[in-house]
Amino acid sequence: MSPLLQHAIAFTLGCYAVASLMVLVRLVRGPRAQDRVFALDLLYLHAMLVVLVTGILHGSDRYFEIALLIALFGFVSSAAMAKFILRGEVIE
Repeated sequence: MSPLLQHAIAFTLGCYAVASLMVLVRLVRGPRAQDRVFALDLLYLHAMLVVLVTGILHGSDRYFEIALLIALFGFVSSAAMAKFILRGEVIE
């Protein structure tokens, strides 16, 4: 792997770490439930992207399967939380 790619991956992971910290602040401070749900959705997105970048770093296909599972569970949980906020119940 070239040194330029290694530095780009390190920079990318650092940017994701900073972005995740800012999202964690929004998750804790709120002020509304919609802000917290959106912050949780962004944390799932950041986790998926970190796994994808790590997969590029290690050159393994397993990381991409893990990222797909994270995306799937993130979508389902976001839909369930949105439905709960709108209607007050998840299962009808």
